Formats: sequence, structure tokens, C-alpha cells
Amino acid sequence: MSGRLIEPLPDLLIEPVVRAALAEDLGRAGDVTAMACIEADAELSAVFAARKPGVVAGLACARMAVLALDPSARFEATAQDGESVGAGAPLAKVRANARALLSAERTALNLLGRLSGVATLTRAYVDAVAGTRARIVDTRKTTPGLRHLEKYAVRCGGGVNHRFGLDDAILIKDNHVAACGGVGEAVRRAKAFAGHLMKVEVEVDTLEQFQEALRYGPDVVMLDNFGPEALAEAVRLNAGRAVLEASGGVNLDTVRALAETGVDVISVGALTHSAPVLDIGLDA
Repeated sequence: MSGRLIEPLPDLLIEPVVRAALAEDLGRAGDVTAMACIEADAELSAVFAARKPGVVAGLACARMAVLALDPSARFEATAQDGESVGAGAPLAKVRANARALLSAERTALNLLGRLSGVATLTRAYVDAVAGTRARIVDTRKTTPGLRHLEKYAVRCGGGVNHRFGLDDAILIKDNHVAACGGVGEAVRRAKAFAGHLMKVEVEVDTLEQFQEALRYGPDVVMLDNFGPEALAEAVRLNAGRAVLEASGGVNLDTVRALAETGVDVISVGALTHSAPVLDIGLDA
């Protein structure tokens, strides 16, 4: 199954991550194994291939890792980000200086496998709620330094991004509420602070907190660890006033029941903090 068209990230955003990963791996002396075993002008052809079924994400990372060490390398993608592939499917063909290709191999596979794993898990959640109004979104529980890439991978899997950081939306959590003395006061302060383009979201733990929050007009309410019955009641009480987000303890066994309550959004930290790496290899 082909994925929807995914707008690629600019190379400008990917390059620093790839170069840092290569520098970490090459260390102080470079790839001494490749230098010891392979002639300097030898070339090598190889294929990046999926060893298990999954959803592809991060081909640009693999391309950039190879080209960073051999700018004249030829890298031809045979799949696209967002595409579902089967075991054994070729993802890209590459021909490059042999030393450069083997030196870039692990960095390319680490990033490609990690991002494809995120995309694959996201697709499983998206498929699980198909036919409901709920959208699957990520969280800030990302690998430090890889947030923009992992959130891109969520989009490749058919998910939607929550806020990217602390600066692009107001999200009032339980500790903010405690510091303010209550849900209503926290929302009041946030609404007074926010500009006309900034959304205000508040997390609530009970239906009583939810009703209090609604009186102050938040844009979004996060219903934390609500079961299906409580979520359905919140949907009824909300009557379309705020966007409702279900969060907390969501897994593939429970997500469908949560979606069927009528909530708008389901946030899943596991998309980025617990996604298994998709097994991808480089076969010469």
C-alpha cells in the first residue's frame, strides 16, 4: 500500500543530525577497518532493503549519510517515505566509494530504521481507529536531538503532530494547575497571556475539573487517563465547545474503544518513546 504524499523535510534540518552521528561514529581516526581492508579507490554497489514489513521514513537521512562521505555517490530511492513495504523490499540503490559507503552504513541504518519504526507503529494506531473521528497525535516524549525527525516519521505513518516544543502552544498540566491554585485560574491566566494565534490547552483528571475548565473557554482539553465511559460523558458535556484530547495509558488494545467515544484526538507517547526499530539492512 502506498502512503499519502509526505512533504519532505529540508536537507538543512537533517544535515546537522546526520553529520553529528557520523562524527560520533568516525571518532578521531576514521573507519580504520575500511582503511585497512579496502583500497582507496574501490567502489561498491549495494541496496538498502527492509527485512521486515513496515512503513518507510528517513530515506533522506540515509542518502545524506552516504553523500556526506562521498559527494559523488549515486543514491536512487526505490520506495518513498510513507509507503508500506513488505519484507525484502528494496528501499534504495546506492553506488559509492566502498570505504565511504561502509563508513556511512551504520549511521544511515540507525536513522532509517529508527524513523521507519516510528512510522510503522504510528500506522498501526491510525489503522486501529479507522472509521472514527479521532486523530492519532504524538507527544514531546521524543529522543533528544531527533524531535523534528521523529515527528516527521509520525506524519509518514499517517499521524498528526502535537506541539513541537514549549513555545508553540500553551499546555497547562497538573503541576501548572497546582501552582495556580486551580484549573479555572490557570486557564484564565493563560487566556489573558496568549496572543490571538496561540492555542490554550488544559489537562484535567476528573469530570468536575473538566466542567470547571469549560467555563473559562480553553481551545483544547486533555482528558488524562479517562476511561471510555468518562470520555463519552465528557463528549456529551462538551457539546462541541472545545477540542477533546484523550491521553494517558493508550495502547493498541485500548485505542479503538477510546476513539469510539467521539473524542477528537488521541495522543500516544509510545509512538516515539517505545517504537521498535524496523529491521533494515544494507546488502552489497
